[in-house]
Amino acid sequence: MTDAPTDDAVVLTESEVLTPPPSRTDPTVRRAAGAIGGPLGRYASLDRRWWTPIRVLLAITAFTLLLGYGQKAPCANGQWVSSSQYTQACYSDIIPLWTAEGLSAGAVPYRDHAVEYPVLTGGFMWVTAELTDGWHDLAEKNLVPGQNSGIVWGVISCLLLAMCGLFTVVATAGAAGARRRWDAAIFAASPLLVFHAFTNWDLFAMAFASGALWAWSRNKPVAAGVLIGLGTAAKLYPGLLLLPLLLLAYRTKSWRPVLWAVLAAAGAWLAVNLPIALAWTKGWWEFYSFNSSRPAESESFWYMLHNYFPGTFGRSGDSSWTPSGAAVAVVVIIAMGAIAWLALNAPSRPRLAQLVFLVAAAFLLTSKVSSAQYSLWLVPLIALARPRWRLALIWQFSEIAVWIGKMLWLLGGSDPNKALTYDGLSVILLTRDAILLVVVGAVVREIWRPELDVVRTPEDPDPGAGLFRYSHVDRLLKFPAKSVPTLS
Repeated sequence: MTDAPTDDAVVLTESEVLTPPPSRTDPTVRRAAGAIGGPLGRYASLDRRWWTPIRVLLAITAFTLLLGYGQKAPCANGQWVSSSQYTQACYSDIIPLWTAEGLSAGAVPYRDHAVEYPVLTGGFMWVTAELTDGWHDLAEKNLVPGQNSGIVWGVISCLLLAMCGLFTVVATAGAAGARRRWDAAIFAASPLLVFHAFTNWDLFAMAFASGALWAWSRNKPVAAGVLIGLGTAAKLYPGLLLLPLLLLAYRTKSWRPVLWAVLAAAGAWLAVNLPIALAWTKGWWEFYSFNSSRPAESESFWYMLHNYFPGTFGRSGDSSWTPSGAAVAVVVIIAMGAIAWLALNAPSRPRLAQLVFLVAAAFLLTSKVSSAQYSLWLVPLIALARPRWRLALIWQFSEIAVWIGKMLWLLGGSDPNKALTYDGLSVILLTRDAILLVVVGAVVREIWRPELDVVRTPEDPDPGAGLFRYSHVDRLLKFPAKSVPTLS
């Protein structure tokens, strides 16, 4: 596969490396820790006890996911009286799609019903439906408590997605490296995870994307490619990881591992798509035809253009607008081109996580399909790209405001007196976009001035670089080593 040296020399166990928690290294977390007695002391250590950093991160994630389930619980029975899914902001696509996709009637995705998701997400839904039917069979034999099938479907979906969330935090900590594993706490304790862990099946694709970054950091390009391909078969966004890999391959002239990753991604994607495409072509194609003709989402700037300039973008009186695919592609390509220029011209090689974050953020800012829950994709990426809590939290709360604002706007269809106008929602959206652009600008600044990057050190410029770290082509900027702030 590759003749590059292995990474064994830099893989440290938890007892061999100091991993200061955020309460010692991040000013925002340090101040917040005052509410529970202050930051962990200088001589306290988690590395030699049962509560290792990974176990602590898993416990925090489990608690956050439990809060996420509680946030969706009022909508669990599907009986949304008086638009409770909007007034309580507990809406989830998972609940109505139990019947809308024919799963409650035993339909097999793609064969019996054209599912609007890629094949692995369709497979995830089918497995969940089979488990729900199995629970129902056991309930008929009085082996388990009887319950409404829709509620069981929702609970099992949340349990499986919670497993994906737990894997995501482990993979994010792994990609961060032994020295920075606590950065994954930004995802583990994410307030956005509370609201969107179970809004859709995004955590499933996120597990693949995070796993791919972890595999790449451990010098496993084929495994990374396979995970990218499978992630793209769950939702398209993990395929965006290939662009940063290609850019860094060009910059470092390390083509061989990236080509292996691309081939593995293509092979994995074909392996799960081709059988479905050949057996049930019409059902398989539904995802692609649906998205090509899908109107602009209310959260996208394309929808705002149509809403405020209907004569120029769409037609006056139309409630929705489908922008030209070519126009969307041009805007997306321009954004990606800017990232490519930055990657190839920065004075020091950008970190892989920084480029992945920029590519994902650019896609969300420019795509016509920009559902509110997609913002969750960025949380583990910002933990790797710029692990500073204050701005990360401000941005997440702006995304939560978007979600609540959208729910209140949708309420207008049933109770206009309690609803939010689109003008009000636009203010929230523009504020969120401005904050996200500030985050993007901060990442760009740290790429251009790597001495500001808290992750970089002269000895380890990029913990997630994988096989790029062995390239001698690219010049790495040297700067004074940064000390880890601790309590006196």
